[in-house]
Amino acid sequence: MVQVAAGKEVAIARISEITEKVIASDRLYQEKLDLDEMIESLVRLFDKFSVEEMKEISDEDLAYRIDRILIVEAVSGTLNDLTPEELEIFDAAVENRW
Repeated sequence: MVQVAAGKEVAIARISEITEKVIASDRLYQEKLDLDEMIESLVRLFDKFSVEEMKEISDEDLAYRIDRILIVEAVSGTLNDLTPEELEIFDAAVENRW
């Protein structure tokens, strides 16, 4: 039982360290995201993986996964910040792509 707890602590520390690095490397993340909230959210998300599964994920792969999650978090709600005119331009641009 102690070993599992220690393994979880290692996973949490790893997620925290990588998340800090990814956020520090991107100004958008720094402006839009709260580091502590994101770490808590990611720890909960990755808690679904066993300690063994987490060990199998390379640092590069984990950083990639965290980055993809953070970008969704950072841009979610961005459309809410647009004016009606900007939203029309956005809608027109999206319609032209389909």
